Parts: sequence; structure tokens; C-alpha cells
Amino acid sequence: MWPSDDASFPRFDEPVGMLTACHDKVRRFAALGLKLETHLAEHGADGQAAGAAEQILRYFDIAAPLHHADEEEDLFPALRALDDAQLHAALSRIEAEHVALAALWQAVRSWLLAVVAGQVLPAPNALSEFARAYPAHAADEEALLYPAAARLAPEVLAQIGQRMQARRGAA
Repeated sequence: MWPSDDASFPRFDEPVGMLTACHDKVRRFAALGLKLETHLAEHGADGQAAGAAEQILRYFDIAAPLHHADEEEDLFPALRALDDAQLHAALSRIEAEHVALAALWQAVRSWLLAVVAGQVLPAPNALSEFARAYPAHAADEEALLYPAAARLAPEVLAQIGQRMQARRGAA
């Protein structure tokens, strides 16, 4: 019933493919939060609920910040160098969304920590907004920003992939 988080990812020499694969996990784990809310109402804070909460926490505490760093420190500056006014406007909006999503995450995170501790608390109002906004944000990045990466030089994309790999301490 609960997804595992061992999905295969593209390689680091495909940085946009890796970012897109991360978005698949964003969608999956955001939806899992809503499933968890239903599960808690029906079964309480059992082992399955705690495991799901731990998976969501692990993704949004560890992988999502790395993903945002990949974008904000590497991809977005490279896209800004393309000197495209529409792209610049989209980048500014997307970066503001990163801040808003981080705030929503903190409210959801507290609830998930309680679930891991065996507590059944009402889900925060932020949960439904988080589950809606994060996938919508990912879809916007995929539609508005990632296609523009095809205009980047291969060596720029290679450097982005190398920095993503280094950020994760991967060999």
C-alpha cells in the first residue's frame, strides 16, 4: 500500500532527467500524506502509519532540499544566463514558491513527527495545501523551466550534473 523510495533515477549526466524523477517522488510522497491522514482515521498511529510518515519525512527533509539546491544554485543561474525575460519571470515566481512550500512543509512536518511518535493528531490545514501546491509547483517547473534547459550548452549541463553528484557525495 505504501510506496518505497527506491525508484531508479536517471544518471547524473542527465540532470534534468534526475530533477524530473525527483518530481515523481514529490507527487508520490505528497499524495501519501493525504493517504496517511485517512489511514490514521481508520487504523490509528500503527506501524504502517509510522513507516509512511518516516518515508515522507526522509524525502522532504533530505532529498527535497538537495533538489531545491540543485535548482537554485545550478540550474536557475544557468537558465538566467539565457537572458530570456519570460524565463526570468518564471524563475522568480518558482523561487518564491520554494519559500512558500518550505513554510507549508514545516507545518506538515510537525504532524508527521507526532505520527512517528505514535500520536494521532488532526492533520494540519497545511496538509491539503501542501499536497496540492507541491505537485503543481513541480508541473510548472517541468512546463516552464526544464524545457529551456535544452538551450544550455552540453558542458553547462555536464557541470550541473557533476555539482548535483557532489552535493550528494555520490561517486
